Amino acid sequence: MAEKRDYYEVLGVDRNATDDELKKAYRKLAKKYHPDANPDNKKEAEAKFKEVNEAYETLSDKQKRQMYDQFGHEGPSSGFGGFNGFNGQNGSYTYSTSYGFDDDIFSNIFKGFGFDFGGGSQRNNNGPKKGPDLKYNLEITFEESFLGVQKEIVIYRYETCNTCHGEKSRPGTHPETCSMCHGSGKIEQVVTTIFGQMKTAKTCSACGGTGKIIKEPCPECRGKGKIKKQTKIKVTIPAGIDDGQTVVLRNEGEPGTQGGPKGDLYIVVHIKRHSIYSRKGDGVYCEIPITFTQATLGAELKIPMVDGGEEKYKIPAGTQTGTRFIIRNKGFKSVNGSQRGDFIFTVIVQVPKKLTSEQRDLLTRLAQTMNEQPPVKKRGFFG
Repeated sequence: MAEKRDYYEVLGVDRNATDDELKKAYRKLAKKYHPDANPDNKKEAEAKFKEVNEAYETLSDKQKRQMYDQFGHEGPSSGFGGFNGFNGQNGSYTYSTSYGFDDDIFSNIFKGFGFDFGGGSQRNNNGPKKGPDLKYNLEITFEESFLGVQKEIVIYRYETCNTCHGEKSRPGTHPETCSMCHGSGKIEQVVTTIFGQMKTAKTCSACGGTGKIIKEPCPECRGKGKIKKQTKIKVTIPAGIDDGQTVVLRNEGEPGTQGGPKGDLYIVVHIKRHSIYSRKGDGVYCEIPITFTQATLGAELKIPMVDGGEEKYKIPAGTQTGTRFIIRNKGFKSVNGSQRGDFIFTVIVQVPKKLTSEQRDLLTRLAQTMNEQPPVKKRGFFG
């Protein structure tokens, strides 16, 4: 199977293109490659039209575009192996619709030719549709991102009504087939355009494109087929997750319609700043204070690790402040593999601010043996 082209290349835009630039490019290409506008080369036009639509569907949605920029065509689920996660105390989630073909853009392109697609003639409104996606912002600690963690979170989402089982009608009754569109959800008509006569369709105004008329709505959900409920979910955050990365929990969004699948839950991870450690790539960085004598004579240090343990490390005599040392394979685990980053620490030599008279005498004698000018009492500027 041929490899997919880059979506930005498909639309002919820069990777930093704005929403307006994306929309403008999409309109131009959708008009150019629409199959009805290419009767002599319909098969190739259909392939191009589908490619353009797929590219715009991804890049026009902020969340999907962010994931595409980060993970490409494979998507984040392949990189994280299906891990999911939340923080019940610090998490939050937002509602977003499932994204499909831009009906308004499509209508605007062809209105000038006499078409009225009525919200999607190319789509079967009476067919299965995926449910809306949800987004959840999750905050975890630095240690939790290092080790991985399991959380239980609470979200509010629509669930299929248990009374009518999503049928929207009062139990014992059933939706009736729309007499206006005969259950198709659309009204067909023939329009004469510059391309000749073309058969188009618009959404049935009587049933709203569902093909069904509900005369007795379900009293529990009031004919919606779904009810908003509080839901608890246990989820797992993989070790090595980085700030800003997104994990997808499939089929944990809101219910679809007409037998369509549930939407997905997009989890954006935010990591709290740590007072000691920082992260760059898969490496852990920190500063370790040492004494003047440790730096001068050398010493074996006990370095505190992120996981709570310690690592012994010998620094050589004469170590200068700002010297960097590396402990291999003690950094973050790579989410996409088994390798680990390194632990990098920088020593900061701390000079004592207060000395006893005995300590001062010892340092003075040391300075004399090293041909250094010993400290003297202040006796004026030239003292």
